[in-house]
Amino acid sequence: MGRFSNNNAAKMYQQNSVKTASPARLTLMLYEGAIKFCNIGLEGIAEKNIEKANNNIIKAEKIIVELRATLEMKYPVAKEFDRVYDYIYRRLVEANMKKDPEILKDALSHIKTMRDTWKEVMRINNVT
Repeated sequence: MGRFSNNNAAKMYQQNSVKTASPARLTLMLYEGAIKFCNIGLEGIAEKNIEKANNNIIKAEKIIVELRATLEMKYPVAKEFDRVYDYIYRRLVEANMKKDPEILKDALSHIKTMRDTWKEVMRINNVT
């Protein structure tokens, strides 16, 4: 019983942190989610668990689609982000089709770079 309530409390905390997060923090959370799902996808590939790999790579793909959809194209840098997101998305699809860990690691490294860049932008602009 105690364990169940702890899980509920953790879920409620997570839901509240998403509801109250700033747009910048939400973007960071999306990057972190994509990284997590890529890592789980890599585990699935290593374990030859096709369903685990597929489901988690698809989750990462959906996050990249969401990040891409929220770009404000009126800013010149958005076009650069769009190109990077397009590349990452295509690599995720290819990694999933081939269940190729090297392709997935390539996509993951780009997602980590984007995340790190975003964290630096947040730090420079004092955004939380």
